[in-house]
Amino acid sequence: MPTRSLLAPSAVPDPASAGRACFLNVKDAAAYLGISPHTLYVWRHRRQGPPSFRMGPRGRVMYRRTALDAWIHDQERADSRSNPALNPLSAAPQRRGNPGA
Repeated sequence: MPTRSLLAPSAVPDPASAGRACFLNVKDAAAYLGISPHTLYVWRHRRQGPPSFRMGPRGRVMYRRTALDAWIHDQERADSRSNPALNPLSAAPQRRGNPGA
């Protein structure tokens, strides 16, 4: 007697779609970040932007979704507009030293 899966067919993860969800090509990574693929290419060329790597026999440039999320988080923390600790307006005013003393 064949065994039946306890999970509904839609609840069984598809390994192919799981791989696509974890890794994004340049076009999909750019869409995920809301920028153009050209911008992502320029950042990669200048060694800026989110980390990427080459995968497969053709050496396609790929991005991990978790690395993109971490990079976005780092950008938010490094921006003085979204991080009050870096906002110069949050700092206490500095007193000028007395040059004649």
